Amino acid sequence: MGRLLLTLIAVMLTMTAADAAGRQTVVEVGIDSVVPNRSPQMQDTLREVVVRSQAMKRHINDMQIGVEKVDVETMSQLPALLGERDIIKSLQLLPGVKGEGDGLGGYQVRGGTSAQNNIMLNGATVYNVGHLMGLFSAFNDDAMGSVELFKGLMAPRYGGGTSSVLNVSTRSGNPDSHHFTTTVGLLSAKAEADGPLGRDGSTYLVAGRTSYVNLFIKGMPKYSSNSLMFYDMNSRLNCRLGEADQLSLSLFHSYDRIDIEKMMRMAWSNSAASLGWLHTRSPRSYSHTQLVASNYETSQGMEVYSFNVDMKGFNRQLTLRHQQTWTPNTTHAFNAGGETTLMGLQSAAWRLQTNYEREKRDTWIAALWLSDDMTLFHRSLNLSAGLRCEWISPLGGKPYYHLDDDGNITDTFYPKKWDIVKTYTVLQPRLSVTWKVTPAVAVKVGYSRLTQTVQPLRNSSMTLPVDRLAFTSNNIKPQISDQVAAGFSVAMPDGVWDFAADGYWKKLQNVYDFREGKVFNTDIEIERLITGGRGRAYGLELSAHKNKGLVTGWATYSLSWVNNKIIGIMNGEWYTGPNDRRHDLVVVLMSQPTPRWTFSSVWRYTTGQAMTAPSGKFEVAGETNYYFGERNTSRAPAYHRLDLSAAYSTTKGKATRTWTFGLFNAYNRYNPFFISFKEDETKPSGTKAVVTSLFGIVPTVSFTYKY
Repeated sequence: MGRLLLTLIAVMLTMTAADAAGRQTVVEVGIDSVVPNRSPQMQDTLREVVVRSQAMKRHINDMQIGVEKVDVETMSQLPALLGERDIIKSLQLLPGVKGEGDGLGGYQVRGGTSAQNNIMLNGATVYNVGHLMGLFSAFNDDAMGSVELFKGLMAPRYGGGTSSVLNVSTRSGNPDSHHFTTTVGLLSAKAEADGPLGRDGSTYLVAGRTSYVNLFIKGMPKYSSNSLMFYDMNSRLNCRLGEADQLSLSLFHSYDRIDIEKMMRMAWSNSAASLGWLHTRSPRSYSHTQLVASNYETSQGMEVYSFNVDMKGFNRQLTLRHQQTWTPNTTHAFNAGGETTLMGLQSAAWRLQTNYEREKRDTWIAALWLSDDMTLFHRSLNLSAGLRCEWISPLGGKPYYHLDDDGNITDTFYPKKWDIVKTYTVLQPRLSVTWKVTPAVAVKVGYSRLTQTVQPLRNSSMTLPVDRLAFTSNNIKPQISDQVAAGFSVAMPDGVWDFAADGYWKKLQNVYDFREGKVFNTDIEIERLITGGRGRAYGLELSAHKNKGLVTGWATYSLSWVNNKIIGIMNGEWYTGPNDRRHDLVVVLMSQPTPRWTFSSVWRYTTGQAMTAPSGKFEVAGETNYYFGERNTSRAPAYHRLDLSAAYSTTKGKATRTWTFGLFNAYNRYNPFFISFKEDETKPSGTKAVVTSLFGIVPTVSFTYKY
């Protein structure tokens, strides 16, 4: 996998800059450079584009603690990796949100893993929303409308992720006039069109994006046998059926394919469709009904010792959701609803020559919820309280197993198709209280319980298309998290500065990890490979925002701890989680000195990833093998990076032209992407770490035409 990525980046950087090119920096260092876990070192995440900080008024008045909203309109102000704006990367500029590193598309929230985030596009769950192994997000910012991130504390109508829920909505077309936008960058191009349909207020929007990396690859003899491509499409149709009714249809599809010579081929895709009916009963009451479907598929092939190995997986969901909102007066707003979901998951299917194995499961999930947002004591106290109840039922039609303590199958049974194998009932209370001490000072506390049915399992902390997905079953229980958070927000009287601080503590049940000596493809039965336990995460988030003046921006600092305690790992004792990154610091600066020029910069510093270094080695048949003892007791080197951007815009008539210039990794630091270990030939008894990096300094340029 690492060689695949390095080949990919080498091709890209050959096209972008001389010094930035290529150096897929493989630096050999002594084993001592992988520092002990006690050292507070750090690693970076992808900076990208503006996530403008929430206005302090909204911070103070929000019912929920831990809610962040992305200002899509301002995203173009900050630097972008290889010229692409990215909503997912922009989230990583928020307090408590960390990226996984250069070239990776996942993000981690408040000590969780990226596998514990539920990403919803127009109500449909989508997975692994990254292009080219996460270099770009699959969300085209030209098509996006609203983006909300709930950091573990959320209203009862949301669920599906024990760490966070990201709610993304495609924007509606302009009801008054037609618009067109196109952008050409170094590696990709995109276009968007929207406007009215008739005179009744109906609108349309279509957007598409594709890469043209292959055009350059085929002209390079060294890489001509490789293939790299992606595309994505968004569309939305809004139809008014009268004064009280509106139908909306949203479609999304993304596809990636990577071929590396004749050694490896990989493809993954996301498809989602959402049909919604919004009905207004009265000025104080409305209902929203949705039918949503999504399909995530992966395919990987490789050649191993002249044998062809093919692996495939998918996760398909069909959901019917209905909710009612009623505001009887100015002090109460009720929301009640329910949803039912049928999920089909193929954890893995692989073919080794003529040998074919497959594991597929189906699950039915039902949920009901009720909440009340209350404004009391002359609007000085806001209280949001509610309850969500979920029923999770694995379905028959496929074999199920009983296992012993070592993961060996002791019995196999075959329930009939659609028979309920077992039902788990999870009550999820939610509570958030905001006390406005003064109009400029607010104190917040909250509690939330969340559950998760699908649990992606991986051999590292990175999001890759080959992650195996595990369903809740008779052996795998749904993951449950309980989070308590408290914080305060303060706005200065002149509105120039505001400050916020949040602290949180989170407990997790039914956390699963691979057994010692097991990896994702050891056996087809995924339940045999994993063992369960519990986890905990706690931390502090600080932020300061400058809202007025020639230079605006913000700074955030996050301090966090993550620990797991899983049967059969580290003798059942608490150990540092692979996603534990102690410190995270972000500084964002923006300035618009003239109407045409906009400048921005982002600097980030993040503790290096917790990792397991070898504690010994032995030789078998002339080959050196390593013994790995305690998990995650070492750390990768710290990650830090500065990105700069300048945009020049001109307007003539109805057309706006924008040239955007960027400098990614301005001081050319080669940060670690992954670390491997090899024998130190200068010291027969020694071992050295090989630190592999992806990017040096990378200049970027793009041109946008908007009409």
